[in-house]
Amino acid sequence: MKKKIITIGEAMGLFVADEVGELEDVKKFTRSIAGAELNVSVGLARLEHDVYYATQVGDDPLGKSIKKYIEKENINSHFVYQSDEYLTGLQIKEKVLTGDPHVANFRKNSAATKLNVEKIEKINFATFDYIHLSGVFLALSPETKAVSHFFAEEGRKNGAYITFDPNLRPHLWSSEEEMVKSINAIAAKSDVVLPGISEGKILTGYTEPEEIADFYLTGNTKLVVIKLGEKGAYVKGKEGEGKYIKGFKVEEIVDTVGAGDGFAVGIVSGLAEGLSIEDTVIRGNAIGAIQLMSASDNEGLPSRDKLEKFIQTSD
Repeated sequence: MKKKIITIGEAMGLFVADEVGELEDVKKFTRSIAGAELNVSVGLARLEHDVYYATQVGDDPLGKSIKKYIEKENINSHFVYQSDEYLTGLQIKEKVLTGDPHVANFRKNSAATKLNVEKIEKINFATFDYIHLSGVFLALSPETKAVSHFFAEEGRKNGAYITFDPNLRPHLWSSEEEMVKSINAIAAKSDVVLPGISEGKILTGYTEPEEIADFYLTGNTKLVVIKLGEKGAYVKGKEGEGKYIKGFKVEEIVDTVGAGDGFAVGIVSGLAEGLSIEDTVIRGNAIGAIQLMSASDNEGLPSRDKLEKFIQTSD
């Protein structure tokens, strides 16, 4: 039986530089769509899951194009709200030959940051099997913080399985202390927590994957999967020993943005399909690797056939 999944986040217009150089000097850009949680929604939909995406966009060209894109990707847009008061957020991203690209954000007081609990109270959480949350949306405003907690609490109350990617964005927080406290508060309400190793060190104060996992497994969390970059991932549940799962070889890293979202796609879809924990993490590692070899935030996310072929033919 197909599982029903909902995510919530900010979808933005994305303008990627067509040439290498400082953003203020670049004259031509290619327009796309960005947003961590939207990336996860796209990936899950391409694996043929029943996906709903909640957000708020402006009643402007960018907002209208985002809604069209969501529907084109076979994602249910019933909870995509439009605001005639606030504009859709956007990002401008560098083109780089090595390393992480610089991204300029224009999202303060955007339509998504003004999405409040009153609007999303109408969502019937009893109809959803999985809820995926991210630390990005949590960080945007007092409204999105309240909405994130509402999703976690109502989801848990109604029996949904909650997955959470900390997805740290320090520049969106007033302080590291607030970030750590807020992120860990949502993690405590989640069934699955998906930190990267560097994120785990910041959030827990521990340095080893085993210690980071144990930090989260003391509460409601049932499973912790820690991203280890080229080394793969470490996974541990409440019972049993932790395990390291090797990653996939990436010949050339094109863009690091979206790799963590691809990893989340693998974990959420694997759990929803009843795969073993090991196969679920292998899938996460595979989609993360595919994303590293793709220029766009979400255009490289694979179909089921492409994913299975990659796993079968890669080291």
